[in-house]
Amino acid sequence: MDCERTGAASSTADAENLPFDVFARACPSRGTLEHVTGKWGALILGALHEGTFRFNELRRRVDGVSEKMLSQTLHALERDGLVHREAQPTNPPRVDYRLTPLGSGVAERLLALINLVEDRMPEVLTAQERYDTARADSGEGAGRDAGRAAMAGRGGRWQRGQK
Repeated sequence: MDCERTGAASSTADAENLPFDVFARACPSRGTLEHVTGKWGALILGALHEGTFRFNELRRRVDGVSEKMLSQTLHALERDGLVHREAQPTNPPRVDYRLTPLGSGVAERLLALINLVEDRMPEVLTAQERYDTARADSGEGAGRDAGRAAMAGRGGRWQRGQK
């Protein structure tokens, strides 16, 4: 019995007996995978692997994340059991975030992927340049640039250099 055929589990005991399949549409593992591998989820888990952070410390560490996205992502990761939120009754209130043991295991695997990507970026940049050059030589780039120029001419928000 797989997730797609059974739908959502009726209890934790039922869920523990299911063979989860992230490729099945209704499998709950798909949502957790989205939380973990999404842009902000991966970065937050990676940052929390370094230690315990307060909200604004974490926001500074994960450059570019908005307060709203950080809050939403932390809630999702906490719900999934990957992040522990500890609120201390002080004035002003202090809230600390850290990884759970489950979150730590997930973060270690994510960091291995992050390190691989960072280490191989020279190859990625070379491949991107080769791809872009091939597209420009074949005329595909010209059509794309014309579409962008038309968009910009109609008050679109695209700026040269964006993709």
